[in-house]
Amino acid sequence: MDKKIEKKRFTVKKVATYLGSAALILFIAYQFIFADRRSKLKTEKDKITISEVKMGLFKEYIPQTGTVEPARTVYLDAIEGGNIRRVIRESGSIVKKGDPILEITNLNREIAVLQQESELVQSINRSRDTRLGILRNDLEQRQTLAQIDNQLAIFRPQYERQKVLLNKKLIAKQDFEKTEADYLYNVERRKFTYEAYRRDSVGRILNLQDIDVSENRMKQNLIAVRTILENLNIKAPVDGQLTMSAHWETGQAINTAQRLGQVDIVGSYKVRVPIDELYLPKISTGLPATTDFDGKTYNLEIKYIYPNITNGRFEVDMEFTGETPQGIRRGQSLRLRIELGQPSQELLLPMGGFYKDTGGNWVFIVEPGTDRAVKREVKLGRKMGSEYFEVLEGLKPGDKVITSSYENFGNNEVLILN
Repeated sequence: MDKKIEKKRFTVKKVATYLGSAALILFIAYQFIFADRRSKLKTEKDKITISEVKMGLFKEYIPQTGTVEPARTVYLDAIEGGNIRRVIRESGSIVKKGDPILEITNLNREIAVLQQESELVQSINRSRDTRLGILRNDLEQRQTLAQIDNQLAIFRPQYERQKVLLNKKLIAKQDFEKTEADYLYNVERRKFTYEAYRRDSVGRILNLQDIDVSENRMKQNLIAVRTILENLNIKAPVDGQLTMSAHWETGQAINTAQRLGQVDIVGSYKVRVPIDELYLPKISTGLPATTDFDGKTYNLEIKYIYPNITNGRFEVDMEFTGETPQGIRRGQSLRLRIELGQPSQELLLPMGGFYKDTGGNWVFIVEPGTDRAVKREVKLGRKMGSEYFEVLEGLKPGDKVITSSYENFGNNEVLILN
């Protein structure tokens, strides 16, 4: 009899099919759920710059270019106009205070000065004559009083003696009356003369005081008039280096108040710095700055802020604190770093070309222990010159960030570093 053969439910073929299908389903599920589907790009590690984020001293400063100028300049202006008679010192000369620089001639002015001088001398002489007349009158009154006193010295004793003799009837009354008349006349005469002298003395003192004041004023005017001619000679007001505003020649016309040049104090300099008006609220006197010259760093300080704003910029004067660079010259340009506030400890990211491509909104950060760099959003703050950004969010100390340009990375989110 034939036996009924039972068909096996699970065969090797079926098991293999089922296992393959399950594996395929699991692989697909993994790809959808767990696999990294971000776009990737391979890049050479030696062609990029990787910088470390670290804590450091943040100094907010702005780079500026200033021009070296003398710390003190005294200008030469023509007080009197005229024509140049002689050029004594040329531009660039080292001068001492009082050294003659230019001689100017002005014939009309010189004649007018001589006339004024002559009139003042005549007025002074008249004043002196008036004083002599007052003093002569005083002397004459004194002499008159002296003569009266002399007469009284003679008549008083004679009057006293004859009065006694008359009472004894030893002299004639007629003789006594003559002596008495002479004595009483001189007594009254002295009283009136002294009263006149006393009144005149008060007026005389006041007149002499007025004459002294007037004469002193005229003498001062005479000195001032003579100074006008001295102003035709331009002299160095201080020790320093002479710089003429033009190449002056003999016979050239000079106008009153025309600027002829300047004298700069040698060895003392300041730096004139133009700054964008956006920084005006942050700029104040006393702010420090540094500059590098001949391989050495020098310190400066803002001493004066000019109030005027021209073409969106204002200017400040800075002076060196401590040592002044040797060899700098007027008109030379210096690169400066002006600090805008007190230093503080902040998280710092070195600057690089990445900022142009990301605007500082994201960076590629190298994952620790891997050769991958992934995109991460960050928030950057202030700049420290051209060296560092202040990190506000998204990074921590020790993070490695690609700071070179992202121009060749496209829209990829992961970089594979070879």
